[in-house]
Amino acid sequence: MKTILNIIWLVLSGFWLFLGYVFAGVLLCITIIGIPFGIAAFRIAVYALWPFGRTTVERRDAGAPSVIGNILWVILAGWWLALAHIVTGFLQCITIIGIPLGIANFKLIPVSLFPLGREIVRTDQPFASSRW
Repeated sequence: MKTILNIIWLVLSGFWLFLGYVFAGVLLCITIIGIPFGIAAFRIAVYALWPFGRTTVERRDAGAPSVIGNILWVILAGWWLALAHIVTGFLQCITIIGIPLGIANFKLIPVSLFPLGREIVRTDQPFASSRW
């Protein structure tokens, strides 16, 4: 079922959201300071391309730098990307078939606002891999 949802997602909104994240990542990678934010954008771009069957979990080893980075991320790119998820989520929820896709868009909003300190994992592996 998740493969069918991922294919429908890819056609209706996933590709355009993927392009939005890639565009944000390229813009953020222009400066040396923005490279960690660009890498986060590229990581979320892949998640936004194929979201069903995956989820995000908090990393245990993330600390104060990720909090500061998330504040900068919200200012630089996060709220624009979250707004894209809100708009596409509402538009997809208009139809009955689009409701699971709209819910997936709403699931991506916290990740688009605060990507640092989170890890994308498969749903059958709901815990972050330890970096010890």
